[in-house]
Formats: sequence, C-alpha cells, structure tokens
Amino acid sequence: MATTPFNAATAAYGNASRLITQAAKPTTDLSAATGDAGGNFAQMLAQQVQGVMDAGKASDQMAIDMVNGKANVVDMVTALSQTELAIESMVTVRDRVISAYEEIMRMPI
Repeated sequence: MATTPFNAATAAYGNASRLITQAAKPTTDLSAATGDAGGNFAQMLAQQVQGVMDAGKASDQMAIDMVNGKANVVDMVTALSQTELAIESMVTVRDRVISAYEEIMRMPI
C-alpha cells in the first residue's frame, strides 16, 4: 500500500484551491454584457466555485484538527464527503457546459 505524505496532500489541496480561485475570477467582466433581470450566470457560477472552495477549506481545517486531536472522525469524514460531492457536482456542470458548447459548434450556420 502506497502512502502519501501529509505535506504532499496539503500541497495538492493548495494547488487545487489556487486553480479554483483563478477560475472564479475571469479576466473579462462577464457581467457587463448581461442585464440584471434574469440573474447573472457568471455570478452564479462564481458563487458555486466559491462554495466548493469553502467546503475544501473546511475539510482541510477539519483534517488538521483531526491530526491535532481536536476533531471527531465522523465530522472529518462528513466534511470530506461534502467536499467530494461539491467537486463532483462542479465537474458535472463543467462537462455539461463543454458538451453544450461542442453541440453549438456542430450546428450549421
């Protein structure tokens, strides 16, 4: 059985958090072209990404607390499961958006 050092896991979570943060802040202002009537898709997407980041930070803190003996195993597993579910949901949304884009690109003009 291969084991991953705690520092490597922490670095991986840090890198994932950094990438999600960069993805949440688009280089162009997507809200300028849309109205406020139906809600803003870019803003909703950024909020969802922020929610995934918050869940990741909470599970990271819970894991650190567990290592320090301050947290319950059940709480840590629950936090990790919630983070995993949030990430899987975000990946599903990403896959559906890419699929929709590819479908639009295949449409004849």
